[in-house]
Amino acid sequence: MNTKTTVLGQTYQFRDLKEIFAKANEDKSGDQLAGIAASDSRERVAAKQVLADLTLADIRNNPMLPPEEDEVSRVIEEGINEKIYNEIKNWSVAELREYILSHEAGDNEIKRISRGLSSEMIAATAKLMSNLDLITAAAKIRVVTHCNTAIGQQGVLASRVQPNHPSDSVQGIKASLYEGLSYGIGDAVIGINPVIDTADSVKDILNMTKEVMDKWAIPTQNCVLAHVTTQMRAIRQGAPADLIFQSLAGSEKGNNAFGIDVKLLDEADELMRKEGTSYGPNFWYFETGQGSELSSEAHFGIDQVTMEARCYGLARKYNPFIVNTVVGFIGPEYLYDSRQVIRAGLEDHYMGKMHGLPMGCDVCYTNHMKVDQNDMDNLGILLSAAGVNFVIGVAMADDVMLNYQSTSFHDIAAFREVLGLRPAPAFEKWLEKMGIMENGKLTPIAGDPTIFM
Repeated sequence: MNTKTTVLGQTYQFRDLKEIFAKANEDKSGDQLAGIAASDSRERVAAKQVLADLTLADIRNNPMLPPEEDEVSRVIEEGINEKIYNEIKNWSVAELREYILSHEAGDNEIKRISRGLSSEMIAATAKLMSNLDLITAAAKIRVVTHCNTAIGQQGVLASRVQPNHPSDSVQGIKASLYEGLSYGIGDAVIGINPVIDTADSVKDILNMTKEVMDKWAIPTQNCVLAHVTTQMRAIRQGAPADLIFQSLAGSEKGNNAFGIDVKLLDEADELMRKEGTSYGPNFWYFETGQGSELSSEAHFGIDQVTMEARCYGLARKYNPFIVNTVVGFIGPEYLYDSRQVIRAGLEDHYMGKMHGLPMGCDVCYTNHMKVDQNDMDNLGILLSAAGVNFVIGVAMADDVMLNYQSTSFHDIAAFREVLGLRPAPAFEKWLEKMGIMENGKLTPIAGDPTIFM
């Protein structure tokens, strides 16, 4: 494996694959914090040059986190289709990138080849792509999944309605939910982040959302984003859960910090098969985000883009209904400004789709970042153009419980209108029945939650 190159008369010798991958990244404050980022643009170019010439076999044969030391690595390794891998193992990373972006590689071809790729191989291609490359490649890939309803179809931009409340007031959640529904938001999921992580609180919220769904015959699915063990207790006590949720990390140690491991995820998967209330077959909801492994000191010197890709390698084991990166939620320690947040959102969406995942994004930022709402508008439009499966809507783009900024209900309506996108088919029919939408356009009563009162 060649780890040396010369750029403008200066020779660069990289120690190993970890260093090549990290220094080939676009600038990220998280990599700087970890002490693994390129020192300047010239070193970054040198790392990209070396990375481009590596073969896929080089990457697989030199694991950054060996399978015998990490269960996420084992899941990724066991998921590789050996026949497809053997067809392409001698390709360079540059050749794989060129193939993905070529006219000969469409949806089916990319989905097939992705089965022979490890998460690290997918991350490598992202490091060699421009923002437009990431959009172009991801836009080719459609991932349709089915829980109670199906999302991910061509021309569809689905949405999670996120009616969080600072004290888990069921009536407060319901009021925000009705407003979101009145804007046509909620076809991906009615998903609430609870303040109180108890089975009783989760049951109360799940029961309320299911009652609303049944009363108004809403074709969607519900979920309360408590810890997976809390949801499991609630489900065993009879709570009506269509989806089960968990945040993921890209290493076993990172997942341990979240209080999970593969054995627990397998147990939750089996529970949902037996006691989940959705039609299926897809009933998992995962969230990820660059930097989480660094925050728990569980990155092992691996850069945050590669660790994020490894989250998707774990997620695809469970054939989820939806996955999303909470792109700017952690803060400027990992993504410093709007340029880094936009880049990360496009990277994550591309890498998720390359794993065959139904990829969404929480287009968001914390208030101490060098980002504003215009930047979120930009990223929302870019992801919508890239074929993102769903985005997240909160009232006035301001989550009063999680204390961060996201996209609003009316922002998502605007994304759809500007790009000619529609809600999920079953949900759109419901919106038409309610008089909220007609011929793909919101009607004058849209945005008025009193229609549910």
